[in-house]
Amino acid sequence: MSRSRHVFAMGGAFLADPENNLRLERYFRDLTGREAPRVLFIPTASGDNEPYQLRFFQAFTRLGCRPAVLPFFKRTPQDLEGFVMEHDAIAVGGGNTRTMLAIWRDWGLDGILARAYERGIPLGGSSAGSICWFERGITDSIAGPLTSLPCLGLVPGSNCPHYDSEPERRPTYRAMVAAGEVPPGHAADDGVGLHYVDGVFERAVASRPRAMAWALTRDSAGQPVETSIEPLRPGQ
Repeated sequence: MSRSRHVFAMGGAFLADPENNLRLERYFRDLTGREAPRVLFIPTASGDNEPYQLRFFQAFTRLGCRPAVLPFFKRTPQDLEGFVMEHDAIAVGGGNTRTMLAIWRDWGLDGILARAYERGIPLGGSSAGSICWFERGITDSIAGPLTSLPCLGLVPGSNCPHYDSEPERRPTYRAMVAAGEVPPGHAADDGVGLHYVDGVFERAVASRPRAMAWALTRDSAGQPVETSIEPLRPGQ
């Protein structure tokens, strides 16, 4: 029997700081169904930022995982697919999504991640690591106004992170959905993860008391329709 395919797309605050309550990270770990899962971090979007990697190791070691990092700015594993597939979950960090996707495509990682998804390895991440799984994402990869970006397309629809922390996100996403520039989708405040099972939205999970998730569609008159989604709030 084939395994369900999971994506956990976080709006922001993944690995936020040493005092993070790790509710989102714990939820992501639990998608593996393993006691001590091997969790792979891909920090390409940040240029393999080393403090970011350290926060990942600290957080997932605390959660009883076996963490590892896939580098692209130092020596990259020769058997890239073999290295990726030996892990139980794959998390992607934030940064410049457009640059990240270009590097991935050059190395063939985009296809490897698609095969990992079909195998049932849970995928997730925050910001760039959130939008990358969708058909299109709202990004600040280019200086100036926010733009939309074609992404990996593993999850149907569009995605917008940082919905409460960056003021231009909400009006831009609403306008893009209304204009048909991006398909309908979901937005997440910082501290909220969106869980999709087999490409279908399942639930939102929050690590912060007032953080919310949002569904964005457009009506027959071409106006944006924004619907709030109350997340699960484990431990709150």
